[in-house]
Amino acid sequence: AMSIDYAAIATGYNGMIPFATHIGLQVKTIGPGVCTVVLPEAPTTMNHVTSQHAGALFTVGESASGGAFIGTFAERMGEITPLAQSAEIAYKKIARGDITANATLTADPAQLHKELDREGKVRFNVGVALSDPEGTVVAEMVVQWYVRKNAA
Repeated sequence: AMSIDYAAIATGYNGMIPFATHIGLQVKTIGPGVCTVVLPEAPTTMNHVTSQHAGALFTVGESASGGAFIGTFAERMGEITPLAQSAEIAYKKIARGDITANATLTADPAQLHKELDREGKVRFNVGVALSDPEGTVVAEMVVQWYVRKNAA
């Protein structure tokens, strides 16, 4: 198996999405099927009640789910196209301070790779927990990804 430099992947992912850069997201770690992204509290990410805006929370969660996807398919990124197909978010608590999104792939990566090889496409969910500085979960998210092999 080839060695994957996840730190380099995280660094690259950090600057890849202009909107994420715009709101100041910081990709902390990417690994096989996992990713952590932080949404720093800033005047530009606030809502009318001075907590983190729902759209900013959605973006950090979606970004973390994408990182978990990249961590799963790192060695195949050149041959596939990923699309977020749907996302569901539940806002649990008022979100104040820096928010950390931890994304985890629920499926077995080996099975996903097998299905991708067999069918040329695969769908899977990534779960995300968003926590405040005290560790309280302020939102929970599920993102469904669709990955297809590129035409040869």
